[in-house]
Amino acid sequence: MTTQTSVIYVISDALGETAEFVSRAAAAQFIGVKTRIRRVPYVRDQTHLEDIMEEAAAEQAILVYTLVLKDLREYLERKALEKGLKTVDILGPLIGALSSQTGMDPTHTPNIIHRLDEQYFRKVEAIEFAVKYDDGKDPRGVLFADVVLIGVSRTSKTPLSMYLAHKGLKAANIPLVPEVDPPEELFSISARKIIGLTLRPELLNQIRTERLKTLGLGATADYANLDRIMRELEYARGIMKRIGCPIIDATGKAVEETASIILEILFKGDRNG
Repeated sequence: MTTQTSVIYVISDALGETAEFVSRAAAAQFIGVKTRIRRVPYVRDQTHLEDIMEEAAAEQAILVYTLVLKDLREYLERKALEKGLKTVDILGPLIGALSSQTGMDPTHTPNIIHRLDEQYFRKVEAIEFAVKYDDGKDPRGVLFADVVLIGVSRTSKTPLSMYLAHKGLKAANIPLVPEVDPPEELFSISARKIIGLTLRPELLNQIRTERLKTLGLGATADYANLDRIMRELEYARGIMKRIGCPIIDATGKAVEETASIILEILFKGDRNG
């Protein structure tokens, strides 16, 4: 008994993994048929497509494709008709159905799912970075950070670091305490990467008092003493001025609002740099 053979060309503007998977699943339904699948990724122009079509025509291959650019899809179908080749559009019908149901036009962006994957992994990496370099655990983190937040205790450095991490920015934060010299790394990076955070003394006093209560400690501890807080804020402002970094008064601002100001500062810095 002669074994029948079939050739499938998987053509994609990305990796073509989806179309290849579908092709193998379909081929598996035909016992005794030897199917050779050739995957051709990153097809982005008609010249490349024309070369592929010539090779496919020589083998009378079936063309299975995932092309999101409408012009390329139409070109492939037209050339396939001329050459008598069978085609299977994996994405087109579903994109059309979704467009019809939602009333929206597709972006027609090649490789978009992998771009989204890159964004996701960048965010995960940024979150891991924020956790690792939170609260000055390792001052070397400032050397690799996209942004470094500095300020006295309870000025929202950690929540802001995590919020910025979810935006894909690697954020480190360093507490400023009068009894502890700031790490030398702070003075070896661009001041444009550093953001100073401050609060009104009275609000900081309230926040620290509540913090002590949750820890089961007395509100009279030096940590929540207003005179102590005033000294800390004065010391921190001196460090910030020495560095020459922007200073944000976060009093009355939500984390999202402060983060928006930080992003604007960083964006202006990049644009002017």
